[in-house]
Amino acid sequence: MRHIAGTLLAIALAASSAVAQPPAAPPAPAPDPTAQMATDPLNTSATYAFIMDGDGGIPLYSKRGDEPMIPASMSKLMLYYMTFERIKAGRLTMTDEFSVSEHAWRTGGAGTDGSTMFLPLNSKVSVQDLLKGAIIVSGNDACIVLAEGLFGSEEAYARAATARAKELGMTGSTFANATGLDAPTHRMSAHDIATIAFRIIKDFPEYYPMFREPEFTFNNTRQYNRNPLLRELDGADGVKTGHLSVSGYGLVGSAIREGKRRIIVLNGLTSETERKKEGPRVMRSAFLDFTASTLVNKGAEVAIADVWLGEDKKVSLIATESYATGLHMDAVPKIKGSVTYKKPLLAPVKEGDIVGELVISAPGTPDKKIPVAAGKSVNQLGLLGKAMLGLRGEDEEEELEGKKE
Repeated sequence: MRHIAGTLLAIALAASSAVAQPPAAPPAPAPDPTAQMATDPLNTSATYAFIMDGDGGIPLYSKRGDEPMIPASMSKLMLYYMTFERIKAGRLTMTDEFSVSEHAWRTGGAGTDGSTMFLPLNSKVSVQDLLKGAIIVSGNDACIVLAEGLFGSEEAYARAATARAKELGMTGSTFANATGLDAPTHRMSAHDIATIAFRIIKDFPEYYPMFREPEFTFNNTRQYNRNPLLRELDGADGVKTGHLSVSGYGLVGSAIREGKRRIIVLNGLTSETERKKEGPRVMRSAFLDFTASTLVNKGAEVAIADVWLGEDKKVSLIATESYATGLHMDAVPKIKGSVTYKKPLLAPVKEGDIVGELVISAPGTPDKKIPVAAGKSVNQLGLLGKAMLGLRGEDEEEELEGKKE
């Protein structure tokens, strides 16, 4: 994660005080889509797009990224994740076998026009082969067999997947099947797709290499991985494509360069050719043009406040939490910060007391508000100290009067 040199100093220098907050501003007008496109730093033709820092899971860019959309086969990542969970927990092995039901054969098999592993009806297939058929060639039949084998039915899988997604923080996801075939209640956001890809990579590194395998042969039928990044971009190692006539062409991809990982999600592209071109372009931009930046660390001094009637005249104000965000590189010099507090603070002040607020502004992201606390305790002056303070005040007034004369 990149740390922006000098940012904390800039925030401290921008510190200000306020006795009262200004009146609330009127609601902002709805953004103009034309203006948004003109200022979009990525300028992708995809209807939906999302970029995530693959090391920390920090969002770097979003275009309608939190809107539920038709995810097509990219939603199969949820099935893979739940299968990996069971293998890692010892509840399932790669050598276990599941039977190919008539539903799996008819809905996802050779007689359909979707992606298929060409599983024979009533055959028994190992979990390892089913996973490879589902991951590498996106076999709908393989996905249904896995869902039925693990949960009893596609419907039961869909309920379990929806609940598990919520537990993982994927609030824009609901599942109706294991394949990604269109259904009114089958939706995921681009953010959620990036999240489940991130979780697969982080939680199951021992299984993730399957996603970069270029081909898979089953029953003497060789099929190839459709992910264009694997062929077009150095460092790419996953993860999944998707396509339906109602959703367009989609891609969730991941790559590593110079020890850093990025995850991208695109959906709504108009053709396979456009996906092949736009996927690598967006991934290159994800590395070159976007950064995950720590703007303030918990415990950092962000301002120095005046203290009235205190044994110390000033006290450091400390950020109570860290804040990292994703930014386009052009936005980094435009970061601003300000601290507001009721000036002066009135002694006694206790260390850790929340006395104000740090507001960090960066182009393309909502303002972040962080409570700031007193960095140490400041005791109130005793009677003698207050008296001496009063005398100093009188002396200053006499000096001013003398100057006037």
